[in-house]
Amino acid sequence: MSFLVSIIPILLLFVLMLGFKMAGHKSALITLVVTILLALFVAPYLDMVPERFKEASIYGVVWWGFVEGVLKAIFPILIIILMAIYSYNILVESKEIEVVKAQFTSFTDDKGILVLMLVWGFGGLLEGMAGFGTAVAIPAAILIGLGFKPMFSALVALIGNTVATGFGAVGVPVTTLCNEVAPGGAASAEAICETSAFAVLQLSPLFVILPFIILMLTDKKAIIKNIVLALWTGIISVLVQYICARYLGAETPAIIGSIAAIIAIIIYAKIFTKAPEKKEGAKSYTFAETFRAWSVYLFILIFILVSGALCPPVNDFLKSNLVTKLPLPVIDSTFKFGWISNAGLMLFLGATIGGLIQGLSFKRLMVILAKTVVNLQKTVITIISLISLASVMNYCGMIAAIAAGLVAVTGSFYPFFAPLIGAIGTFVTGSDTSSNILFAKLQANVAGQLGMTGQSTFFGVEGSETNWLVAANTTGATGGKMISPQSIAIATAACDMQGKDGEILRSAIPYALLYIIIGGLMVFFAV
Repeated sequence: MSFLVSIIPILLLFVLMLGFKMAGHKSALITLVVTILLALFVAPYLDMVPERFKEASIYGVVWWGFVEGVLKAIFPILIIILMAIYSYNILVESKEIEVVKAQFTSFTDDKGILVLMLVWGFGGLLEGMAGFGTAVAIPAAILIGLGFKPMFSALVALIGNTVATGFGAVGVPVTTLCNEVAPGGAASAEAICETSAFAVLQLSPLFVILPFIILMLTDKKAIIKNIVLALWTGIISVLVQYICARYLGAETPAIIGSIAAIIAIIIYAKIFTKAPEKKEGAKSYTFAETFRAWSVYLFILIFILVSGALCPPVNDFLKSNLVTKLPLPVIDSTFKFGWISNAGLMLFLGATIGGLIQGLSFKRLMVILAKTVVNLQKTVITIISLISLASVMNYCGMIAAIAAGLVAVTGSFYPFFAPLIGAIGTFVTGSDTSSNILFAKLQANVAGQLGMTGQSTFFGVEGSETNWLVAANTTGATGGKMISPQSIAIATAACDMQGKDGEILRSAIPYALLYIIIGGLMVFFAV
């Protein structure tokens, strides 16, 4: 009964968005209200509330869970979404987007290569550096600027923003996953490297399958070319990411792997495709013109790399200064937000400096920012509702009940379903990191129940059986990212498709299911 009650919010969200074709912000708000009512009046009577909150008022638990959700939605998720779209709007206002478009199309006339470059290569790089929606918002917006249809742009951006999310925001999801199951909450470098490598192994077929799907969505006729390019790009991506994960840890696989993918795509274009015919009146851009056009993304990249884990002294300084800590009573939690260490600030600084270089005044840039905020009203409602919903479900025991129900039903077949639990976590919370926080210990505990506590060999790689099952959580979480209502809300905002969330979700569900099934098979057959 606890399981059935707990899945009501997830089912309701699907029904409203897919069945009734209701706009995302309305669906999310209604689902939040229903979730709060279930938490207040049903969860206590089914004994679902975690033991540590038994003596607390359920009203207090729900209220402070809601408050935490609102805070997490604003800081940093909404700020990052806002700044990502602000950066693109600067390019549109300065008209430098035309230079970017021209240069993207200058090395090839092949639309498949162009789309793969943007959503797999450039998108993966953005995910590795910043995460939190930037890898959906920016590539999708650029695709529309290049003349692609909004629905297509949203779908391929969501499909592309998957495998890299496990190592997004400089490896935060996998690092968090390992810390959650480590004694004392601090995982060793060896454990992080091993779990990172396992995640890449479990995802390895998808490094080829997803580029192929993206290419086929772009051009269904070029099957042979699509197979060859998908194999070439996917193999390069997975090899580089595995080496980075196994020997460097969680911080660099998405970043270095995406750069390798970009290089691989360029090499393929140079060898196997004709140089694009120079159109009459086409302009060759000088270094100064190229620098000006790309200055927004260049400075964003610089700020993110310098402020991230790749530059430890700066990273440590930023994380230890100007950090707001708000104690949240009843739920015994503390909300933390670093005002100078968050990716949103880095996006703002990079975009603003780039905008000034592109000739826009600071006043004009602030007007662009204000207009961006106004245009995101529905997205704000959607994101706040969904994050708050996830927080309430967590503190009232609903998410734990869903996981426990799946464990009870699946038994020895649990490894196949382990990625599904991670996917559910991301679907509800919108975050790979949050899914890992919710279910990392569950995955480790089930490993113990199944006797997976020793060493074994997985596809030729020796390691901990527990870490293999724990890695399955982030494997599934990356697939859940594709259909997370929050990711879809970001896509609708970037593609100016407000109210079309249900259509995008319907388009993405088959690919997400395929993704999660492949991940489950990889986990199960290696055990």
